[in-house]
Amino acid sequence: MAQFDADLDLASANPLMQRAQELARQIAPTEAIVLLRGESGTGKSVLARAIHTWSSRAAKPLAIISCPTLTAELLESELFGHVKGAFTGAVQDQPGRIAACEGGTLLLDEIGDLPLSIQPKLLRFLQDREYERVGDHRTRRADVRILAATKMDLEQAVAERRFREDLYHRLNVIPISIPPLRERPEDIEHL
Repeated sequence: MAQFDADLDLASANPLMQRAQELARQIAPTEAIVLLRGESGTGKSVLARAIHTWSSRAAKPLAIISCPTLTAELLESELFGHVKGAFTGAVQDQPGRIAACEGGTLLLDEIGDLPLSIQPKLLRFLQDREYERVGDHRTRRADVRILAATKMDLEQAVAERRFREDLYHRLNVIPISIPPLRERPEDIEHL
């Protein structure tokens, strides 16, 4: 993983963005789950990388899973891993991103698109730090900090029953709102 100069990449003259960066710096050393909210292209993943870099987990892996880019089955396997023979094409054991990020950070990008079928499994991991690989009955534990990002109005998704309310509350421990780029055009070049 390339070294990341968070101060350079996050330089902003916008007071709202400066407040978001200040909050990110303050919570980076904690283990709190962070929910980064903002429109597409506003720098949510850049701020997530900065939080990881500023944390005590910086020497450990940082991985990003884009929730809308995979089917529910592939997303579950990517997140939790699978064992050989769990499904067609599972020719060997795969540990999954949670195991691969042991001691580090996992960013769940566009968490609002997480399929309902996976939401209870993620909730269990957030509560207990336990999970099972697809096709395996062995319970595993992992020490991974979760960051989540979304452009979606999660409160509306909860009201429409497209997103679990209990998962929303687990993810919304420390929300950081990132202002849209139209309010901070000076940041476009940095991003």
